[in-house]
Amino acid sequence: MRVSRRVRFESSDDTPPHQFSVLARLDGQPATVGELAEVERVRAPSISRTVAGLEQQGLVRRDADPADGRVARISLTAAGRQTLARERARRDAWVAERLDRLSAAERQTLRVATALLEEVAAQ
Repeated sequence: MRVSRRVRFESSDDTPPHQFSVLARLDGQPATVGELAEVERVRAPSISRTVAGLEQQGLVRRDADPADGRVARISLTAAGRQTLARERARRDAWVAERLDRLSAAERQTLRVATALLEEVAAQ
């Protein structure tokens, strides 16, 4: 958790972590405000404010759900996809820079630990 938190806060200059998280959730699949709130584990008013901010920046758009016009589906715009790609690249570079400082043996230890943690998470 500590590594995840550092990556979120130290690798991004432009996009706050809560906005990045919503952009990432929308990658490849539109969602409703309720669905985003559920997956982000926040209340709908909180995610509504985040979505409104992203919409104001031109990073997401709201479209009527084809099955139910009363429901809005939130999706990434081209600018949103570009922002997401840029932020992911920054995060990847931040982590890669730190991993490059490790010895080969330490990197191998991380590979083994990662595999074990994936097994634990899958249970």
